Amino acid sequence: MQATICKSGYTSTIRPPESVTGPEKSANAKSYGYAGSPHDAEYDHLVSLELGGDPDDPRNLWVEPPSPSHKPGAGPNNPKDAVESKLHAAVCSGKTQLAAAQNAIATDWPDALAKLGLG
Repeated sequence: MQATICKSGYTSTIRPPESVTGPEKSANAKSYGYAGSPHDAEYDHLVSLELGGDPDDPRNLWVEPPSPSHKPGAGPNNPKDAVESKLHAAVCSGKTQLAAAQNAIATDWPDALAKLGLG
């Protein structure tokens, strides 16, 4: 993990370009019936890249709608990002196992930290 997810800048080496994700985001939003502004939604990895999620697998990508407190037109606001960052730090510091963090974020991200005794 020190050569991959725990290495600073790693995700930028595997993140798909917007020229790929833009059309995918539109198709994904349509397939889920998302009718909100694409500008306000995030094309997100279910298991984040910083937790070893697959950058290109369609089963790991979804259009995440904005949170209820979001102001339309303000762009994405993703509270899941903070959870991902805390899990990443816990994995890289040895406080939790990678597989446990991946499972927690994929199955119930709002309670992932509490499930792992991290928050």
